[in-house]
Amino acid sequence: MNILLTGGTRGLGLELARHQLQLGHSLIVVNRHSTADFDALQQAAPERLQFVAADLADPRGLKAALQSIFSPDAPPLHGLVNNAATAYDDLATNLKLESLEAMFQVNVFAPMVLSKLVIRNMLLHQTKGSLVHVSSICAHTGYKGLAMYAATKGALEAYSKNLAREWGRLGIRSNCVVPGFMETDMSAGLSAEHKERIFQRTALRQPTDPSSVAAMVDYLLSAASQSVTGQAFAVDSGTL
Repeated sequence: MNILLTGGTRGLGLELARHQLQLGHSLIVVNRHSTADFDALQQAAPERLQFVAADLADPRGLKAALQSIFSPDAPPLHGLVNNAATAYDDLATNLKLESLEAMFQVNVFAPMVLSKLVIRNMLLHQTKGSLVHVSSICAHTGYKGLAMYAATKGALEAYSKNLAREWGRLGIRSNCVVPGFMETDMSAGLSAEHKERIFQRTALRQPTDPSSVAAMVDYLLSAASQSVTGQAFAVDSGTL
């Protein structure tokens, strides 16, 4: 399969890329910049791992930036993983509209634009494909200072469910994976004490393992989930 993955150069995204390569699939990773870890992964499978530089904070420019992927003679895409996200954490009373808008560009508008482009590619090639959107448990349970971030993930989940209804008749599926708190760059700013309080709220009393999240994404992209669409799957060490 050919998979388009956003934010695949570090953290969870890099784990998603590793899993898909291990399964024998080909990946196009979209991000602003590469990383040393991603470069090492690419060197191990140069023929199946492509990097395309694009700024997800500029959804209006994505079609032009990704022209090589979405041209009529480009290879068919079988899956999309909307993984890239940015966090604007603060109390609602401190809301800065500019920061909120910037977060929505990356977390909501860019995934919507990419979904449109990928679905059009699937229609062109008559592909029964799978779209997977990475959400967050913040959209389902409250955390101080994360209301605005949670709003972007809630929007993404609502979008996914409705995509499933729109395109299911043509075999195009759309689902969300809902990770719990992981030890990634996005959570690096939290103190050890704060992290421990979060982990103590889980049934397993531990952070979510990115490899478990990646395994769920593997399933949702695969033919094994051909009857699954419009759902949101929590992989959260038992937080919800």
